[in-house]
Amino acid sequence: MPEPLYRSRPDAFAIQPACQPEARALNDFIYLSEGLSNSYLVVTPEGRVVINTGMGFETPVHKRNYDAVDAGPVRYILLTQGHVDHVGGVDLFRENGTEVVAQAGNPAHQADDARIAPFRARRSAFAFAEAIARANAYIREHLGGARNPQSTPEPDITFDDHYAFELGGIRFELLATPGGETTDSLVVWLPQHRICFAGNLFSALFGHIPNLVTIRGDRYREALRFVDSLDRVLALESELLLVGHGGPIAGRERIRDELLRLRGAVLHVHDETVRGMNEGQDVHTLMREIRLPPELEVGEGYGMLAWDVRAIWETYAGWFHGRSTTELYATPPWSVHPDLVELAGGPGPVAERARKQLDAGAAVEALHLTEAALAADPDHRGALEVSLAAHERLEADSRNFWLTSWIRREIASLKERLA
Repeated sequence: MPEPLYRSRPDAFAIQPACQPEARALNDFIYLSEGLSNSYLVVTPEGRVVINTGMGFETPVHKRNYDAVDAGPVRYILLTQGHVDHVGGVDLFRENGTEVVAQAGNPAHQADDARIAPFRARRSAFAFAEAIARANAYIREHLGGARNPQSTPEPDITFDDHYAFELGGIRFELLATPGGETTDSLVVWLPQHRICFAGNLFSALFGHIPNLVTIRGDRYREALRFVDSLDRVLALESELLLVGHGGPIAGRERIRDELLRLRGAVLHVHDETVRGMNEGQDVHTLMREIRLPPELEVGEGYGMLAWDVRAIWETYAGWFHGRSTTELYATPPWSVHPDLVELAGGPGPVAERARKQLDAGAAVEALHLTEAALAADPDHRGALEVSLAAHERLEADSRNFWLTSWIRREIASLKERLA
């Protein structure tokens, strides 16, 4: 196989809300407007098709960019999944006669999102707050500051497995891919042109291990269902793959090689996790020890292999790991941290041991100790300083968007407490 594609593509920190001045022409009838998720415009002689609409607040940028390309009616809006960064601008794009098409699970997924919206907003803010603030500044400067509300659209057309239509001589086929980021995921296939719009089926970064569950809080994705959905795209033999973040991937062989590499990586992690479970190994051992062979190298810029090991374990077995009776009660381990710190002679000796662990290269072990010390004395300066140093060490080693964003949040909080 050629060198993995992920090495030459932008990382997740390149994902920014829509601020670009114009849409990018991908060929003579498809245009891309990038944002927190990619939006695409397909222009036909009989009207326009919009594939995904971005977040509500950034949709005015997409609409301005598309209207500058073509002023025809929006005949269809196609939603590759129900996440808020795909459906948020439907109401702004919808016109009289527009038909919104989604997989049949879309209303249930949107209801799920709405049900825990405050929780998910809190859990996501650390990763996206700065980018959203920049987008709002751009909109104030270039679009008069009008704030567009977030849509919660009701699809006009839903389907279970397959739906097709033609417009302006172009055939559109929509195929369900429930192993994507949401169970209502779908891909849009243009068979005449061998072009596939995959949305976030392969997670936010193409060529990286998928996030089977995000730390912001989501339902678990099933690894084998993901592989089944990947196989559906693999069978299309696409010449051009258009994904949810970043630019297009061109070439039938290149696309095939990348999909086979990703397929092999996910199956390897799944199979090794199941093997370890059956042999009686604990989840943390498997998180540490399972690795990919060189020929299955994929990135870890959005998902992480160790996180997927845990997600696979808990998809099969749930939250009880059989390690301790205390797992079965509502009293968490950190409730006794102050007692342990007292027995150790106070937070000072614990912070000093944490410093020794950090000096020995054990940053995570140092954090376990500082968390205990700070449970006993939240303002203990020594413990705060070691915790800050440990987080800075971990940030320097991280190449993952979610992990890095979380660590930076903790660094900012520790510096504020120390100040």
